[in-house]
Amino acid sequence: MRLWLWLLLLAVQLAALHGSSVLQQAPGKQVAQTNTEVKLVCEAKTSQNLRIYWLRQRQAPSRDSHYEFLAFADSKTAVYGKDVKQEKLNVSHAATQSVLTLRSVQPADSGVYFCMTIGSPELTFGKGTQLTVVDVLPTTAKPTTKSTPKKIRCRRPSPVTRKGPPCGPLTLGLLVTGAVILLVSLGVAIHLYCQRRRARIHFMKQ
Repeated sequence: MRLWLWLLLLAVQLAALHGSSVLQQAPGKQVAQTNTEVKLVCEAKTSQNLRIYWLRQRQAPSRDSHYEFLAFADSKTAVYGKDVKQEKLNVSHAATQSVLTLRSVQPADSGVYFCMTIGSPELTFGKGTQLTVVDVLPTTAKPTTKSTPKKIRCRRPSPVTRKGPPCGPLTLGLLVTGAVILLVSLGVAIHLYCQRRRARIHFMKQ
């Protein structure tokens, strides 16, 4: 008898690990904030009015983990587990869809939630919903934008504006005339100096 029970539990574990496309659960993962409401949906793709069970696994699915029966529902009735408080957990059923509603969730409600149907002879599991309840929802990090360094532009020195009258032809003519007069005056002075020197030397020889 014990061997039969062990084999049955092993079959349940393996079925939950692999999941099935017959039962579709949504969402696959959900992070919820404390004291909020969470809805988990399970839809059967085979027939209507199928009894759908809800189980919870408080640790990651493995061969050594255990299931906690929460509730099952069909088109006529809903039955809840022994320690389940209906003010916190509610299950509803419509046609091929079962909805598990968790109210005022707490971190202790975190775990993997499975929906399941019992067939003849196999057990069919959904792929599970990983629920994580936290006090503060994680914020999405904003992508960091790289700041492009500003290019330093060297300013060219502005041309120096010269003050004064423009150098026209008249100004150049005056400058040239002045230079010629100076040269002529210098030549005359040198000539007179030479004549005086010669006259003095001649007078001294007499």
